[in-house]
Amino acid sequence: MSELTLLLLRFGFLIILWAFVFAVVYALRTDLFGQRVRRLPADVASGAVAASPPFVASAVAPPVAPAPAWGGGTASDATEAFEVQPNRGNSSLVATRLVITSGPKEGLELSLPKEPLTIGRSSESGLVIRDDYTSTHHARLMLWSEDWVIQDLDSTNGTFLNGTRVTLPTPVPLNTPVRIGTTSFELRR
Repeated sequence: MSELTLLLLRFGFLIILWAFVFAVVYALRTDLFGQRVRRLPADVASGAVAASPPFVASAVAPPVAPAPAWGGGTASDATEAFEVQPNRGNSSLVATRLVITSGPKEGLELSLPKEPLTIGRSSESGLVIRDDYTSTHHARLMLWSEDWVIQDLDSTNGTFLNGTRVTLPTPVPLNTPVRIGTTSFELRR
């Protein structure tokens, strides 16, 4: 091979090597400091409540209990009579504490604040979870019109509500497990 070919191969190898080094540094920086957290609109952050939340799908319907076994009416009448309504107006059904059920902080109980609670590895988070599978700013738990809602903040490993990955802000029923990394918690009264 000529000297010019060897020189070009050396420069090509150095360029590839430096590209790899920059990719590793970028990945480490993202892992250590996380990505930018999206801010809530001003009315949500201040606690003002709109007619319907802009981030919750409008097609979400409350769960329906099964019809009773006794007769006396049509099945649709029985289903309408036993439809489970959201917590509106009944503050005794609103969760007031968060209980960690598994993970390094198992047994820890926190009183839920009225403002949004950020969960993640960052020391700025309201609930700090030191875990290799938890992002710096992993999820946000917020009170929306007397319902607690969990929002995944584009975490790497995801947030799971009762075993299902959360992609949109989703209401969290009482005593339903939420898993972030290796830590699970429930909302309780």
